[in-house]
Amino acid sequence: MALQTEFEFTLPRGYVDKEGNLHKTGVMRLATAKDEITPLTDFRVQKNRAYLVIILLARVISKLGTLTDENVTTDVVEGLYSADLSYLQEFYRRINEDGSALVQTSCPHCNGEFDFDLGSLGGV
Repeated sequence: MALQTEFEFTLPRGYVDKEGNLHKTGVMRLATAKDEITPLTDFRVQKNRAYLVIILLARVISKLGTLTDENVTTDVVEGLYSADLSYLQEFYRRINEDGSALVQTSCPHCNGEFDFDLGSLGGV
């Protein structure tokens, strides 16, 4: 079985670009060691450690709506709504630590267990 390196997601709110276009669906790839190390030398991270997530997400989001990886910049990530930023941080953690966007859960009504794809969470 091949390693899955890209994961689709749907943002809860969506990114609105300068032309007013809404971008909700996207693709995030697994992070490399370089993705996590390189931002540490960035002056914005050295000045404010919280900026690390902005740079990291800009590096690993390979598509957001009609934007491709070269167009998903730190400016785009800075322009996300707070709910979308929180969602992407959790999505990043899940796929990079667990290797999957699936989470095991159970139905509160029938107690049946099933896998839920966090990538579809924003579209609910």
